Amino acid sequence: MLMEELESNYMKIDGREIGRKFPPYIVAELSANHNGSIDRALETIKAAKDAGADAVKIQTYTADTMTLDCDNSDFIIDSGLWKGRSLYSLYKWAETPYEWHKEIFNYANEIGITCFSSPFDIDSVDFLESLDAPAYKIASFESSDILLLRAVAETKKPVIVSTGMATVSDMDLIVDTLEKYGCTNYALLKCTSSYPAEISDANLSAIPFMKEKYGCPIGLSDHTIGNVAPILSIGMGATIIEKHVCLDRSLGGVDSSFSLEPNELKHLVEDVNSAWLALGDGKISPANNEIKSMQFKRSLYFVDNLKKGDRITNKNIRSIRPGYGLPTINFDKIIGKEVCTDIPAGTATSWDLINE
Repeated sequence: MLMEELESNYMKIDGREIGRKFPPYIVAELSANHNGSIDRALETIKAAKDAGADAVKIQTYTADTMTLDCDNSDFIIDSGLWKGRSLYSLYKWAETPYEWHKEIFNYANEIGITCFSSPFDIDSVDFLESLDAPAYKIASFESSDILLLRAVAETKKPVIVSTGMATVSDMDLIVDTLEKYGCTNYALLKCTSSYPAEISDANLSAIPFMKEKYGCPIGLSDHTIGNVAPILSIGMGATIIEKHVCLDRSLGGVDSSFSLEPNELKHLVEDVNSAWLALGDGKISPANNEIKSMQFKRSLYFVDNLKKGDRITNKNIRSIRPGYGLPTINFDKIIGKEVCTDIPAGTATSWDLINE
């Protein structure tokens, strides 16, 4: 099953191949952690590159395209990290100005890290197309927006969709919509849309189901604290890891409390790559580094001095280390047979020393 799996669940973004044959694809989510400073945004992108991330992701929207500037209770967040804020003030705080985008894309290209974005409306898709964005990410809260899914699918570029809050029928609709409008290069991310998310809500056991049902790369968009969920997700079949990053949590910001600092991102990259290496290819055979160790397996040795014509008994051979003699499965086969030459104690048994 594993070998068949290695040939499916595959995609490519900006020339980078993604699937079980390849190291995990690590996306550093900048989100609003620029804190209103393009210099901080660029510095964070460089830090993500230096930490080993494959891509950095930004978000493309304005407060006016997301919601209304209204203090009606419908528009006030009543719990969680941003309790008491209006939606408009939150998005105004968090938005990445459109005028920054070209410089961000150019800088990422210059230092050699893929940059793409999450559009939140169709106009954002058109804008990102003008910048030749290499891929698109759809956020969980927008994954039910069929018009947006259609717009990114029609670009024929790779699309990654987070599935926080989604049911199976919701994911069916996502996949059906992408394929209907021409996107065949897509991935779904297991996601828990709370900020930060409780580790007990991660539900990583859904990953194998998603992988089998949809036949596309499955990843994890993680909002938990720490790296346990991303590392474990690799063993469940995730091939993409998305994690929020910031330069320094102490500087504050919309998403800083559940974001990784650069040294933590570096550890994440190392740990998920180690988890991927530990999976292997599923074949049952000695590992390359085990070959030399095989000499220390048990085998049959002569433990007494024997003369030509002496018979082998259970007293003059034993199962001992090292493993240069006949395998121990031959013990009963050689008992009672004559040796065809003089044999000193400590000699490995061999068929050419025994009369058949």
